[in-house]
Amino acid sequence: MPDCFEILHKDLAGRIGKLSTAHGIVETPALMPVVNPHLQLISPPELRDLGATMLITNSYIIRQDEALRVQALEKGLHNLLDFQGPIMTDSGAFQLSVYGNIDVLPLEILAFQFAIQSDICVPLDIPTPPDVTRERAASELKETERRLEEALKNKGASLLAGPIQGSTYPDLREAAAHFLRDKGFDVYPVGGVVPLMETYRFSDLVDIVAAAKKGLGSGAPVHLFGAGHPMVFALAAAMGCDLFDSAAYALYAREGRYLTSRGTWRLEEMRYLPCSCPVCQDHDQEELMNSPERVKLLAKHNLYISLQEINLVKQCIREGSLWELLETRCRSHPRMLDGFRKLGEKSQWLEGLDTTSKSTLFYLSSESASRPEVVRYSSRIERLTLSGDILITDDTKTSADGFDTVLHFKPPFGPYPAELAETYPFNAEVPAKADLSSMERALLNTKRLIDANPSARFSLRIKGLTPGGEYDQIL
Repeated sequence: MPDCFEILHKDLAGRIGKLSTAHGIVETPALMPVVNPHLQLISPPELRDLGATMLITNSYIIRQDEALRVQALEKGLHNLLDFQGPIMTDSGAFQLSVYGNIDVLPLEILAFQFAIQSDICVPLDIPTPPDVTRERAASELKETERRLEEALKNKGASLLAGPIQGSTYPDLREAAAHFLRDKGFDVYPVGGVVPLMETYRFSDLVDIVAAAKKGLGSGAPVHLFGAGHPMVFALAAAMGCDLFDSAAYALYAREGRYLTSRGTWRLEEMRYLPCSCPVCQDHDQEELMNSPERVKLLAKHNLYISLQEINLVKQCIREGSLWELLETRCRSHPRMLDGFRKLGEKSQWLEGLDTTSKSTLFYLSSESASRPEVVRYSSRIERLTLSGDILITDDTKTSADGFDTVLHFKPPFGPYPAELAETYPFNAEVPAKADLSSMERALLNTKRLIDANPSARFSLRIKGLTPGGEYDQIL
């Protein structure tokens, strides 16, 4: 793990951490509002007052503007933007992805970032888009890796980012991350994913980020480039992303779009403002729609709601309820649910990162059967050594008379020692009627326990479990 990053709390692959920079410590997960030096809809001091602790701007734009370049070199980036907190600079890779070429060499733009005292400098990588041929993805990745090694040889005092590319090929992403993990970079951006988020391909996004995380290991700070909509923060944090950047707060405002944690609405089509931020408290829909400062006010709302969501994600990480937040957030759009289910398919990976003890588990849907806690118990149930007459029951008041051992039964876990009923995760709150996924998981665990203890004699008293019933084939 880089010396600049300290992990304080963990939940799933997500964590609360401290990222140390030359201009202060940032608590992560953190959202960096994008500042365009030419189009400052909200000034950096105002962004700070709204709650932003870190910004990101484009060093290529600054360098190409002679007046800005001179000021940045003379006064430094922080004085140029009038913001004394940490600032990250991009290298012009976005312009490269749009125009195909830019008139600056990789070492030139890197040296400029160091010269203007950016806190986190990003080398000029090749932002390979999704769905290109494997040959192109591998070729551009090789060039990116060459540039990154060159950047390391010219590293200045600032933190240095090592972007992870590889298009939509998870194996290339994992290999790229593994290549970078011990090179000496400080922050690891996952790049080239904005088109996936713009087209709601969250399942592909999960594959890519998880592959990068596996290659990096669990301790490295990760920046998800272009993740600026509040509806994705919980999913991205659960995968282990620590930094996000948002131009959406301003871009959407210019289009009259009102951000919420469950999607985007058009202000002109709204009747109510379902938010209690200062903007929405001081204006109703008609007043906001007709305000001469509508765009700026809407941008402020969009940033308020985005920063609020980041704080909610952090609170859920701290108390161990990030999965429960995902259960609600990822039902805001069908493709978000696809991403959530894809994350559930990676439960073995998550189980190795998740903490073993929390407060209370809430089972909210069939996706909860894939929670790391459930996977962890399923992998360990065969450790229970039993003998004699064993009763497995879902009636906690059942008498133990006539049995050597009584095990309680609760989907999705299945049988567990009664003495653990008040401990995590068996203190889980579950629906009165189990869904098919949780019942199948519980009964499969029951079968594994029975098979692991062939000398014991088992009796089952489970509501709804009848001879010839739908679950007979499992047992």
